[in-house]
Amino acid sequence: MKKPRFAAAGLLFLALNTAGLAAQDFGFGFDGAGDDQGSAALPVSVKINGEIEAAFLGYVHDFGDKEKLRAASLGDVVSGSLNFGASGANVDAFIGLNLSAASVGELFGGGPGAPLYTPLILDEAFVRAYFGPVNIEAGLRKLTWGRADSLGPLDIVNPLDYSDLTRIADIKAIKIARPMLRLSWNMDSFSKLEAVFIPNFAGHRFAATGRWAPAQFGAYPALAKAGITSRVYERYGSVMAALPPGTFDMAAIENNLVSHFDQETFSFPDTGGLKYSQTGLRFTTTVGSVDIGAQYFYGNYFRPDFMISGVDAFIDDLATIMLNPAYLGDPSLLKPKIEYNRYHQFGIDYAQVLGGFNLRAEFAVHLTEDFSGDDGAVRNPFIGWSFGFDRDVVWGINANIQCNETARLFNRKVGSNPVLDCEADTSATATRLTAQLSKKFLKDNLECKTAVIWDIEDKGCYIIPGITWTIKDITAELSAGFFAGTESGELGQYWENSFVKIGMKYSF
Repeated sequence: MKKPRFAAAGLLFLALNTAGLAAQDFGFGFDGAGDDQGSAALPVSVKINGEIEAAFLGYVHDFGDKEKLRAASLGDVVSGSLNFGASGANVDAFIGLNLSAASVGELFGGGPGAPLYTPLILDEAFVRAYFGPVNIEAGLRKLTWGRADSLGPLDIVNPLDYSDLTRIADIKAIKIARPMLRLSWNMDSFSKLEAVFIPNFAGHRFAATGRWAPAQFGAYPALAKAGITSRVYERYGSVMAALPPGTFDMAAIENNLVSHFDQETFSFPDTGGLKYSQTGLRFTTTVGSVDIGAQYFYGNYFRPDFMISGVDAFIDDLATIMLNPAYLGDPSLLKPKIEYNRYHQFGIDYAQVLGGFNLRAEFAVHLTEDFSGDDGAVRNPFIGWSFGFDRDVVWGINANIQCNETARLFNRKVGSNPVLDCEADTSATATRLTAQLSKKFLKDNLECKTAVIWDIEDKGCYIIPGITWTIKDITAELSAGFFAGTESGELGQYWENSFVKIGMKYSF
């Protein structure tokens, strides 16, 4: 009978603690009655908050296809977050958990219709200690650097989760927390200096399969075939033209290359060691009505670059036996690799309210290891800038508009073959315009808003309209997302993923 007693005692202990956690702030201190010195232990303040959302999401293009409609999923249905904060005399701590419903079938091999359960995923967790004007933080952290509202060039500490673009409008939600050590020094009432050290690296997260998997990842075999073929003709075109007909079967060689790369695993590098550590320094201050900042960061580009080494060795080997039509080359000489380029960033930012406009601007220079711009295995140096503003325009409509652009330096030195230069066949500039229009009604309880993301060179567009109705702690939402543009573009490729979502959220 000992086990039931222990269980009852455990439940009683849990109930007593739960009762104590019913208030917003919790003090767990003692009055020092047992202390001969009469001193009291400082109380610890604990806070809990979070949200629970029930939502259904359907993809528009599935509605017109009976087979897709029968197999369609309405999303995770239940999601949420749970946050715990504790504060002491000179220290505080935070733990943030994400709740995401998943079927037992997905995790443990159960069959269709298996019951749901809700796992807890660690989103953020850190400890912060205060030593006068100096703060020290350590743990899993999401930081925002720069002043842009939608991912300006200075906001480079955390990678982003692009595995589900239905959440792209929520910048904090798609940021991926990274382990880091952060020190900040409040120099005076207006100035702060902070330093950050990240012991390893993680790139942006993309879906490997499914509707959100980027088409670029699946295009590597065809890209490799086209690039190697082009290089063969570039180096031995005149020799091939002089050979008797049928001596050299390039079509067979191309088919062999495609077959090889279809089976080849393009592995990402292991970025968990100190070799991929990153560090940064940021200073911010206020001069009159102007907020300014400057920063330095040394890290890795979040997007991977693809390249194949050994191409010329493969072609030279092929040429030595070019008179033998049965020889298709030795693909083992080709070494495909995926790398995250290293760079130094120097950046400045500015913010000011001027003429009713809340202005924000950023500018950054990124220096890679390719200072001359002619190393195909390394990205060229590039600059990035953003400019944005928000203000109420007419009839109570608020407009928030921002333009981001990157521009590659030494662009004329970029090669034309994608297997020899990781930036071949890409635009020298990338310009993204983001805008959000919103209007509130019924004492600000009802809000209509529309967000637009437009990639100018890429000719892609993503429109996200929505209506939210808030009554105290409950928010009901009806939203949608529509993709348009060229099918080869970063956004346009998802034109079949346009969706409609309806949900209800409770915040506490």
